[in-house]
Amino acid sequence: MTNTPNKGYSSVISIDKRFRRFSVAPMLDWTDRHCRTFHRKMTKHAVLYTEMVTTGAILFGKGDYLHFNEHEGPVALQLGGSDPEALAKCAKLAAERGYHEVNLNVGCPSDRVQNGRFGACLMAEPKLVADCVAAMKAEVAIPVTVKTRIGIDEQDSYEFLCALIEASHDVGCDDFIIHARKAWLNGLSPKENREIPPLDYPRVYQLKKDYPQLHLSLNGGVKTIADSVAHLDYVDGIMIGREAYSNPFILSEVDENIYGDEAFTLSRHQVVRSMYDYIEDEMSQGANFWHIARHMLGIFQGQPGARGFRRHLSEKGHGKAADLSVMDKALSFVPEA
Repeated sequence: MTNTPNKGYSSVISIDKRFRRFSVAPMLDWTDRHCRTFHRKMTKHAVLYTEMVTTGAILFGKGDYLHFNEHEGPVALQLGGSDPEALAKCAKLAAERGYHEVNLNVGCPSDRVQNGRFGACLMAEPKLVADCVAAMKAEVAIPVTVKTRIGIDEQDSYEFLCALIEASHDVGCDDFIIHARKAWLNGLSPKENREIPPLDYPRVYQLKKDYPQLHLSLNGGVKTIADSVAHLDYVDGIMIGREAYSNPFILSEVDENIYGDEAFTLSRHQVVRSMYDYIEDEMSQGANFWHIARHMLGIFQGQPGARGFRRHLSEKGHGKAADLSVMDKALSFVPEA
C-alpha cells in the first residue's frame, strides 16, 4: 500500500531541529492514524508519533503496520526492538514509506517489552542501544532518535543516564527524548510507572547543560502549553502525551505559542466538522465510525455540555450503523459560540 495525499489537508513539513520544539508522544492504542489526522487539524507544526510498533510486527505480521496518510506529516515512527539487523530493516522500510523520523523505544516499562528485551530494560545495555542506533543510521538519511527514561530500578544515577546518552551519541545520535521519571521494571504497572515515580525535571535540564550539542526534548507530566513554553527555557523540545489525548484542543495553541505562527481560529465545533470528509472517506473503505470518533471524545473538555457530548458519542457510536448523524447529535449537546 502506498501513501497518497488526501485533498484538503495540510502539506507535509519536514522535520528538522526548528520543528522539534513540540511533539505528541507515542501512546499505545491511542496515537493511530485516525488520532493523528484529528490532531493535525489543530496544529501544522507539532511532530506526531505512531504507537510503538515492534520489529516483529513489521517484518512478520500480516497487517500493514507502516501505513500512514501523507496529510498526517510530519510523522515519526517509534520502533520497539533490540536486534540491530531487524531494526535496520524496519528503519529502511519506514524511510521508503515516507516517515520523517525513526525513534527507538528505550522507555516503555511493561512486562511485554521486558519479555521481548526492548523498551526500558534496554537502559541497562547502553552498548546494545548504540549498536541498534548505528545499524539504523547506516540504512537511512532521516533522523534516528532515542526516547528513554532517566533510570530503571536501582540504576538511576545521573552517571547511569549519561552513559546511555554518550554511547548513542558516539555513533551519531544527537536527538533524545527524556521522560523525566525512572521506571520500576518490577512492582509497578505501566500505568503506575507513568504516575508514581517522581518527576525530575532538573536532571533533564542538567543533561542539556552538560551536553549542549544535543537536541533534548522533555517528556512527562507536562499538561499545558504555558508549562511547555516555560520548560523551553531549559531544553530544546517538549513532548506531551496523555493531556494531548484527553484534552486535544490544547494543540490549537501550539503553532502560535511554540512556533510563532498565526493564531488558530477554528472553534471546537469547526474542528470536529473538519473531520467529516475524512470520516466519510474512511468509512467508504470499511472503517468503523467508532474507531475514528473515540479519539474525539475530549475535544470539549471543560466546556458546557461536554458530558452530554461524550455520553451520546460513547453510547451510540459503537454500532455497525453508526455514522456522522451520531456526531451531529452529539454536537447538539454543546452550545456553539
